[in-house]
Amino acid sequence: MSTEEFVDATTTGRGIALPGIVLGVGLGGFVDGILLHQLLQWHHMLTSTDTDRIGIRYYSPDTVDGLRMNTLWDGLFHTVTWLAVLVGLGLLYSRVTADRRRMWGSRTLWGWMLVGWGLFNLVEGLVDHQVLGIHHVRSGPHQLWWDLGFLALGAVLVGCGWLLRRDPVELR
Repeated sequence: MSTEEFVDATTTGRGIALPGIVLGVGLGGFVDGILLHQLLQWHHMLTSTDTDRIGIRYYSPDTVDGLRMNTLWDGLFHTVTWLAVLVGLGLLYSRVTADRRRMWGSRTLWGWMLVGWGLFNLVEGLVDHQVLGIHHVRSGPHQLWWDLGFLALGAVLVGCGWLLRRDPVELR
């Protein structure tokens, strides 16, 4: 594949924007689920349903039954993020048919993946944290600031990804 063909594959309608964004959404969801849900244990999918805006039954993470239900929903969340990664890889594989190794070194792909991760944060942060209120980044007296920080990180990731992907494909 020539450099011109490679650049064309990354900038046309059959390019890598959609695969990169879908991969970024899935990987961003994994970072959220693994870091915030499992390692730091700041929240689970349903930890704020005692104060949510849609009336979901509360499942306290401090009880075995509550933690079991929250873990089930965390698992469903991880399933969706895993499927997003698989779909993103499938789309990428179908659109880049030659010199695939070269694609992984392109700033374009990594930029789109950052855009996807940022979009994950913005959508998840607005829908789950603000609109539905089913969980927050970190519940407590400063939960709004944690939620706003999560949204700000999402905006920064979108901006950085957009700038990174704007440059012509740079191969290393």
